[in-house]
Amino acid sequence: MTACTRTNTQGETGGRHSWTQPGVLRVALYISPNSLNPILTSATGESMITRLVADPLIDIDPKGNEVPILAAQVPTLDNGGIAKDGLTYTYKLRQDVKWHDGAPFTSADVKFSWQSVMNPKNNVVSVRGYDQVQSVDTPDKYTIVFHLKKPFAPFVDTVFSEGDSPYQVIPEHILGKFKNLNQNPFNAEPVGTGPFKFAKWVRGDRIELVANPDYFLGKPKLDRITLKIIPDANTEATQIRDHEIDLLPELPGLQYRDLRTAPDVTISSVESPQWEGIAYNMSRPPLDDRLVRTAISYGVDKKKIMDETQFGAATVGTESITSYSWAYNPNVQRYDYQPEKSKGLLEQAGWKPGPDGVRVKNGQRLSLLFIVAQGSSAAQTIATLAQAQLKPIGVETLMKTYSYTQLYATMAQGGILTGGKFDLAIYAWVYGADPDDSSSFTCPYIPPVGNNIFHYCNRQFDALEQQALSHPDRATRKAAYAKAQSLMAKDNPADFLFYRKQLAALNPDLKGFTSNGITTSWNAYQWSI
Repeated sequence: MTACTRTNTQGETGGRHSWTQPGVLRVALYISPNSLNPILTSATGESMITRLVADPLIDIDPKGNEVPILAAQVPTLDNGGIAKDGLTYTYKLRQDVKWHDGAPFTSADVKFSWQSVMNPKNNVVSVRGYDQVQSVDTPDKYTIVFHLKKPFAPFVDTVFSEGDSPYQVIPEHILGKFKNLNQNPFNAEPVGTGPFKFAKWVRGDRIELVANPDYFLGKPKLDRITLKIIPDANTEATQIRDHEIDLLPELPGLQYRDLRTAPDVTISSVESPQWEGIAYNMSRPPLDDRLVRTAISYGVDKKKIMDETQFGAATVGTESITSYSWAYNPNVQRYDYQPEKSKGLLEQAGWKPGPDGVRVKNGQRLSLLFIVAQGSSAAQTIATLAQAQLKPIGVETLMKTYSYTQLYATMAQGGILTGGKFDLAIYAWVYGADPDDSSSFTCPYIPPVGNNIFHYCNRQFDALEQQALSHPDRATRKAAYAKAQSLMAKDNPADFLFYRKQLAALNPDLKGFTSNGITTSWNAYQWSI
C-alpha cells in the first residue's frame, strides 16, 4: 500500500486548535446501524464501529502485513500453525485479554464465535471461509484448532480477520445460552475485548464509546469517541469544514474535491481493494440476457463518470479484483464507451426503438429500476450521469433511493440489495486482504448465504475460483484468478466503473490515524487528539 496525507492549516501552528476537544474524537457515521454485534454487520460503517469495540484474531497493517491481535502469532507453515496438507490451522491465543466485563478471553469464545457465524438462525451476511471448517478443537484455554474440509488458501486472512465480511470475536459467556442472536440486547449494547467500551446509543443521533483502560495492546490515547449519525454526505462535509466533527471516513469523491483544499483539513489517501460500479441483477429479465448487460456497459462512459465524481482519486475499473491486488488481470475484456455498439447489441437482442425512443420487445419497454443510496451525492451523481448516457441508446432508468440501512440490510431484514429488489444499483465493495471474491460472485453465495447480489452463477467460473482457493502457492492462484476474471468480464455481472482509494478527511490535530485500506479503525487505540 501507499499512503499520503496533505494538511492545509491556518491560524494556530502550535498545540491544539480551539475547536478540538482534547481526548474526544467526533466521527461522522454515514449509516444508522442495524446492529452493533460484530458478526451481524452488513456494511463497512457498522464494521468500523464494531472494530472499535471488538477484536479479530488477525488484522492487516497499512503495508499489507498480517498482524496478530487476539492471536499470539500469525499461523504459518514455518511455525507449524498451518499443517503441510493445508487442512489444519492452529492459533495460539494471547493470555492477557479480558472482556469489558472483566471475564477472561479464551479459546471457547473463538469456537463459539465460529459456531455463531455458522448458525443458520443468525442473520449473518456471509459464511464464506467459515463454511470451509469441518470441526474446531480447543485443547486448552489458549489454543484453538480449525480442521478444514479441504484446503482454503485465504483462511488466515478471512476467518476473524480482514475478509470481505470482517467479523470479530464475540463472548461465549454472555451469548452462549441463546439459540440465535438476531434480537439480543447485546446487539445494541455490545461487550468486546477492544480498545473502546460501549457507553450509549441514541438512535438516529449518535453512539458513544469510552476508552478501555485495560486494553491488552495498550491504554487508548483517546478518552472517548462520539460517532455522529449523519446520513447526508454534504452535511458531513459541512461539519468537518466547520470543525463539528474530527474524522470523516469513507470520504466520497465529490466531498474529496471540495475538502482537499479546505483550510484546517487533512486528507488521508491510501490504496484500497475497493471497487465501485453498477450492479446488474441477473435474476430479473432483461438483465438475465448477456447481450443487454453488455450493451449497457458499452453505453456507459465510465471514464467520464470517474473524472466527474472522483477527481483523481480513482482508476478505471475492469473487474472485481482491483489493481491493488497481486491477482489483478490487466488483460480482460474492457467495455469502453461505444454507444453505437450498444445500439447494435440491443437490436441483436430483439429490442427495437419505440415511439418515444425507449426500446421495446414483445410489448415490454426497456425500463429499469435503478437503486441509489439516499444522502450520497456521489452515488446520485454517478447514477444521473449513467442515466443520461443510457437514454440515447434507448434504455430508460427509473431512479429510487433508499437509506444505507435499507440497502445493506440482510435478506431476513428486508434488505433491498440482498433481497434482489432492483435491476441496476450503484454498488461499492471492499473485498478484504486476500483477493478471494467468491462470496460475491459464486453460485453457492447468492443471498441469503452470501454477498452475491448479482445472482451470477457460472459453474466454470466457480471451478476456477475453487482452484485459486485450494492451492497455497501464489503462482497457481494468480493463474486461476486470471482465467476467472476473463470469464467474468465476458459474462459481465456488473459494470466495474472504477477502483477507489480509501479517503478520509481529518482534523489536523488527530494523530496516529493510519488506515490499512480496508478498515479505518484497525489501530484506533493509537489515535490521539
